[in-house]
Amino acid sequence: MSAGAVSLSAGTALEAPFYLPQGNEIALFDHAWRHQLPMLIKGPTGCGKTRFIAHMAARLGRPLYTVACHDDLSASDLVGRHLIGREGTFWSDGPLAKAVREGAICYLDEVVEARKDTTVVLHPLSDDRRILPIERTGETLHAPPEFMLVVSYNPGYQNMLKGMKPSTRQRFVAIRFRYPLPELEQEILRIETGIDNRLAHRLVTLGTALRSLTDHDLEASASTRLLVYAATLIQGGVEALEACRASLVEPLTDDEETAEALMEVANAVFGA
Repeated sequence: MSAGAVSLSAGTALEAPFYLPQGNEIALFDHAWRHQLPMLIKGPTGCGKTRFIAHMAARLGRPLYTVACHDDLSASDLVGRHLIGREGTFWSDGPLAKAVREGAICYLDEVVEARKDTTVVLHPLSDDRRILPIERTGETLHAPPEFMLVVSYNPGYQNMLKGMKPSTRQRFVAIRFRYPLPELEQEILRIETGIDNRLAHRLVTLGTALRSLTDHDLEASASTRLLVYAATLIQGGVEALEACRASLVEPLTDDEETAEALMEVANAVFGA
């Protein structure tokens, strides 16, 4: 696994990143952590899942290991493997084993993208056993009360080959994330980027319009993340329509006709 796929942030040392709640997700996460329950977060790309986990880890004062799952991610990448050093072979913990030992929060982002053998590793950690067997060393790690396993995926990308099995899904407390309501999304843009109310309203109007399009074969919708990118560019001096093309249109499609159709929507919003 590439080094860039795993990140650690010390929740005890960092201030909680900005997060604007949409409902009772903060309280629910807090209860799940205090009762040693694993959590599944479902929602579209760019709706705030990763930011929410970082916010909660800092809020609870726990270290956070984030793993960006991908097709080649194996159980060994999560648990660890033997490496060869100057003095011979030694064992190196993976991010999941480190999180268990440290009582950290381990977040597996887009978990359905990982190889199927990772499920075998997650099952004993996500039921009442809360253990992580390490077969290659003969060690069994018992998760301390502070440890929490969190996984996420985008249901919109599920298919018969990449779906979470019911036997795995039913081991988790689950929260469904959606894009924020317009008034909340406008507040997020204002706080994140410093833009004024009028511009925030226009960008959210555009984002809502793009999400409602059904005539174009878009693999993803205009996310809150992309709206923040557009607001950042505009606040930095980029012309509004140019910023919209770079942040909201080109990331969504490679088809030129579709891109021009999306730009027509942007023109209607910003040309008014």
